[in-house]
Amino acid sequence: MGRGRSLPSVDVAYEVAGSRARPGRALRRALLVVGVTLFVCCVGAAGLGAWNYQSIRLAEGPAKKATETFLTAVSSGDHESAYGRLCPATREQWSLPRFALQAQTPSAIARYAVEDVKISSKDGQQRATVAVALTRQSGSVDQHEVPVVKGDDGWRVCGDPF
Repeated sequence: MGRGRSLPSVDVAYEVAGSRARPGRALRRALLVVGVTLFVCCVGAAGLGAWNYQSIRLAEGPAKKATETFLTAVSSGDHESAYGRLCPATREQWSLPRFALQAQTPSAIARYAVEDVKISSKDGQQRATVAVALTRQSGSVDQHEVPVVKGDDGWRVCGDPF
């Protein structure tokens, strides 16, 4: 048998099952994690956007109503009621007699039409700008923006009311 010949040696590598993931599997797992993360972020952003839109839409009605109530009181000559619909900061700037005089000068408001309501938030306080067309008793029509803020007791005209 052997004249000095040896059998060729063969290197055999053994791999323990599950010890190394295939490169394709690791990539798929990473892409799945990234995909799920992006999906959750998109759903969260969409939900936040819908909530914000809904809260703005819900605020438009009360802001518009507060402006209409104020302007109805002004146009009917009920200056005391209109004055009571001003925010405290604006009431500090206007006395009731001065407010009543200004409501009649240069020409009292005969009617009004609300054209637009824009809601915003500043320092955590909701605000609105209500665009109105004021028809004066003289017949002239003025475009005016009525500033309204939401306080603890509801929406009030706060700023230049005329």
